[in-house]
Amino acid sequence: MRWLAILLVAILCVGCSSYAVPRYGVAVPNVTALRQAGGQKVSVGKFTAAGESKSQISCRAVGPIKTPDERPFEEYVRKALIDELQVAELHSESSPITLTGVLDRVDFSSTEGKWYLNLTVKSSNGASVSVASVHDYEACFIGEKTCALSAQAFAPAVQVLIGTLVHNPGFPALLK
Repeated sequence: MRWLAILLVAILCVGCSSYAVPRYGVAVPNVTALRQAGGQKVSVGKFTAAGESKSQISCRAVGPIKTPDERPFEEYVRKALIDELQVAELHSESSPITLTGVLDRVDFSSTEGKWYLNLTVKSSNGASVSVASVHDYEACFIGEKTCALSAQAFAPAVQVLIGTLVHNPGFPALLK
């Protein structure tokens, strides 16, 4: 009976964990590419999810991976793009050109150590660009550790996604 109680407490404690995604930090190569893209300053409008909007994704049976402030993943990507544009001095809330986006895919494999992100960005000028990225990260067998590694890898995965976007040959057309 005692072992059953210990096992029950252990199972309940394992399910109580959650893993926070770190706040986004701009990537120098992305800022450099943005500056080289030219074009005018743009504002960034609403980003939506292709499917259900979510602010957490379950990681194994250990617990969810959550965004900072539990905002939706598409809002995290939107804010990251704004940060990159601001550092590149290409962002203005009053710009006549507005970028909007759809996060077509946000998923990961904790066993493979991969984040999968797909994004479509549309400009109010009629241009659009769709990109997909896969970001590899270290994974391990232990659930607690691999879920923590998955959460920590999300911000770098978004840097790769934005890098894929700003290096896309169609990106400069979004800024004109």
